[in-house]
Amino acid sequence: MAIEPPLMDLPIKTADKGFYRGFSVNVTVVSKVIISMLVVWCIVWPTQAGTILGNWNTAILAQFAAWYIWVVTAFVIVCIGLAIWPTAGRLNLGVDGEKPEFSNFSWFSMMFGAGIGVGMLTWAVAEPVAHFKNNPSVIQGLTTALDADNVRTAYVWSYLHWGLGAWACYAIAGLALAFFSYRRGLPLTIRSSLTPLFGKSLSGPLGHIIDIVAVVATILGVAQTLGFGVEQFVAGLTRIGFGGLALEDGSATTLGIVVALVVIMGASTLSALSGVGKGIKWLSNINMVLSIFLLSFFIIFGATFFGAAAFFVGIWDYLLALPWLSFNVYSSDGVEGSEAFLLTQWQGWWPVFYWAWWIAFAPFVGLFLARISRGRSIREFVLGAMIVPSLMCFVWFAWAGGTAIDLELNGGANGVILDAANGDKIFAMTEFMLSPIADILAWGMAVVIVVLLMTFLVTSADSAVLIVNTINAAGDEGPKARPHILFWGAALALVVGGLLISGGTGAIQTAMVIGALPFSIVMALMCIALIKAIWNDGRREAAGVQTLSDQVATPAE
Repeated sequence: MAIEPPLMDLPIKTADKGFYRGFSVNVTVVSKVIISMLVVWCIVWPTQAGTILGNWNTAILAQFAAWYIWVVTAFVIVCIGLAIWPTAGRLNLGVDGEKPEFSNFSWFSMMFGAGIGVGMLTWAVAEPVAHFKNNPSVIQGLTTALDADNVRTAYVWSYLHWGLGAWACYAIAGLALAFFSYRRGLPLTIRSSLTPLFGKSLSGPLGHIIDIVAVVATILGVAQTLGFGVEQFVAGLTRIGFGGLALEDGSATTLGIVVALVVIMGASTLSALSGVGKGIKWLSNINMVLSIFLLSFFIIFGATFFGAAAFFVGIWDYLLALPWLSFNVYSSDGVEGSEAFLLTQWQGWWPVFYWAWWIAFAPFVGLFLARISRGRSIREFVLGAMIVPSLMCFVWFAWAGGTAIDLELNGGANGVILDAANGDKIFAMTEFMLSPIADILAWGMAVVIVVLLMTFLVTSADSAVLIVNTINAAGDEGPKARPHILFWGAALALVVGGLLISGGTGAIQTAMVIGALPFSIVMALMCIALIKAIWNDGRREAAGVQTLSDQVATPAE
């Protein structure tokens, strides 16, 4: 039976004049309305919004916890399978023989900075410490909270949440987008990745819905990251002498939230106006250099050997536990306070929340990865986008988090780090380490962390604005109209600010978990579509049928 060439043309109607010239009006307007309604709802009726979102969140965690855990496991398996599958691994995400646009250093810098970098400054210290205090082994009585026998278990869970699962979510989205855009010549937008399943019908309402879901998920996923970042940014400003921005418990005041968002989103909007090749590239390189400086400080002056043990032993423990952790779903007996109830509750707070976060973040990071990874093979992409960033996260967790745990266990910190707010833990730790030497050094390190945090936040926010506009513009990577960049910059700030003011980071978390659910279904379909496309392309090559679009040109052309 003869096999047909793949679909290489997916027309998406865009406005040819007026304010929305070059944009898909259906996607852009509906996305703006949904986000605007969310902002108004959270600011005008914060109590009602918090209650309803909380109820939805509870229902989703109860009904879809297993789905989130198993679908992320599927992403890991598919990514690794594509890398080792000879037919797939050798394929270039571009025209045959095309070389990458960015150097490896810039590629890793942009990938790490946009994908997960800002989370490192909060969670590299806060998460190992949190699991050191409580995790399923503690709940089951297998290890002791805040004791040395709980360190290895704390790192298994930390590495699970920031390792292969997280980056597989990004890699699947990035692979699918790059494959269909840079080999098939289809628009660089989410709907294109499902063409093997739905064909030309994606030009119409079905495609619009998919792109709208991606835009909403992106805004909520980035809002989660910015929400944590704003809290930490305010904590840092307080540490270096700006008063009135935080409460006694370390949480940001309304004034602190407004100040942080004005600074961060103002800078990110200016950077977004300059595009990927200028502002975002240079910001990414700067924050990579500052990250190396800060990480070197922890490795040299922190718990050097404790961190090394946490890194190597932690990876070993993580890989051994990964098969079980990837499929295990705790089930509650419904008895509040029981062991089964506590395990189910903990899994909802940690793994399920993280998988929802990474899925919500995937359309943004995936499209960004596709944009910066053209010219690389699928095997190179998977190794670069999954293995290397995971190892970077593990290094941060081992030496930054390891230093915090060691100071509490053996260094006389006496709760200084444990009792600090999550966003403030890294500042509390560096101050404890440096104050005996000189207060000015502790202050200087706080300034470095604040600057690094700001570059990470700006990189994430401006990348998100550009990605949202690319989806709205039917995959057009070219310059976007300034009003649309300004709108999404302001919208992102208002979503973060509105949710923080109405319910803190918990409100953002709730909205994000809800927004991630429909996109998780889209991503599962992406996996099926990508495997089907590569399999059929192998058959086409054997039959001498065209697989590469004549319309695909290298960036230089």
